Amino acid sequence: MADDTASPFGPLLLELARMRKSNLTAAIDDVDKIIDLLSAAREQVAAEDDSHRTMMALTTLQNPVKSRLEAINSDLKDVNKAQKGFGKALDKALPHRDLPMETDAMADQSALINRAIAMHLLREGQFSVASTFVREARDNPLDAQDFSSRQTPTPSQVDADGDDDMSWPDISNKDDDDSNSLGSITAQLDARPSGLQQKFAEMYSILSELRARNLSPAIRWAHDNNDRLEARGSNLEFELCKLQYVWLFKGPAVNGLADDAHNGHAGALLYARQHFGRFQRRHLRDIQQLCCAMVYAPNLEASPYSHIFAIDSAFDDVSASFTREFCSLLGLAAESPLYVAVTAGAIALPRLIKYTTYMREKKTEWTTENELAFETPLPPSMIYHPIFVCPVSKEQTTETNPPMLLPCGHVICNDSLKNIAKGSRCKCPYCPTEGHIKDAIRITL
Repeated sequence: MADDTASPFGPLLLELARMRKSNLTAAIDDVDKIIDLLSAAREQVAAEDDSHRTMMALTTLQNPVKSRLEAINSDLKDVNKAQKGFGKALDKALPHRDLPMETDAMADQSALINRAIAMHLLREGQFSVASTFVREARDNPLDAQDFSSRQTPTPSQVDADGDDDMSWPDISNKDDDDSNSLGSITAQLDARPSGLQQKFAEMYSILSELRARNLSPAIRWAHDNNDRLEARGSNLEFELCKLQYVWLFKGPAVNGLADDAHNGHAGALLYARQHFGRFQRRHLRDIQQLCCAMVYAPNLEASPYSHIFAIDSAFDDVSASFTREFCSLLGLAAESPLYVAVTAGAIALPRLIKYTTYMREKKTEWTTENELAFETPLPPSMIYHPIFVCPVSKEQTTETNPPMLLPCGHVICNDSLKNIAKGSRCKCPYCPTEGHIKDAIRITL
């Protein structure tokens, strides 16, 4: 048998064995013995009426306790020494190395990266920072050839007053690559606040009012864009009006508004008469519940509608809904793509390091360009369009042809499973495992 000490990890294995041997068991035993000595002494002192015998018992206890404390210190020193030795051996056997990346898939995508950063800054309301960033990216491009055609507008495109005639690009138009270029964003940021910057400024202004418990600006925006929101199946305007009704129902003692006919129970009922009529077709049941709550106003907490008026997190929820719908009308996701990409990259980084290290040690490589050879375990919130293509039929799975998990762990589509089945049994096309069709499990990706 080969000597393990001859391998590069031999000293590490020796230190590991020493650390496992030097554990805290002996120290714990010594502590238990001290506890036993003290417990026995306490019982003896409690049973003795003679003070002389009590002093003798305590004097006799001194040396055993002292020796046990010294033994505990010795045990802990051995453990500490073993841990330090293992740490040094670990650092020596596994030195720090740079992430082995042969190629950078984003090296030739500097324009897209810069645009993502600029859009993220705009979404966060950092307009001045975004303007500075795009100007510096324009003046100091990483690849001059890529940026040569994406500069600021020519003098003929700018009016004498310095305003840019170019309109803000429609972000939802995915086919127009130039409209979303860094140069176009630069042109808009150099001009007066307009287009996308103005829209985000409006969004943050409304969100600021929502944080101050003022729903009126958000309701006006939802009403102005009601047709587009309803086309998307959104109930944002009604949710805002519903919250406004509840907020007025709470009265001046809670909402801090003026104590007049437009506040309190009377104000809520007046608001419902003025605004709920146009929502009856889609939200009649909700409106009935809101209005019937008037009957239980003296003891609303014990009513069947108490949950409707529990609005501890309602303003935060409606702010999130407003942000999501506002961004959707701009053709943007509710969360910044840059934030999602960076978070997903941080989650995938440990596996990427392990994979690239293994591939280099084995002197092999993944043959498909810009594609990972392993699955990244992202949280459900980052899985947007899960797609599975059957490795047998090469077809994408559907609701009628779902992915099926075989007993061996391989996944194929249901149609392929039926095609390879022989009676009630089937053989996996990727391994020699056989099983029953009834053991295959439908999975949701």
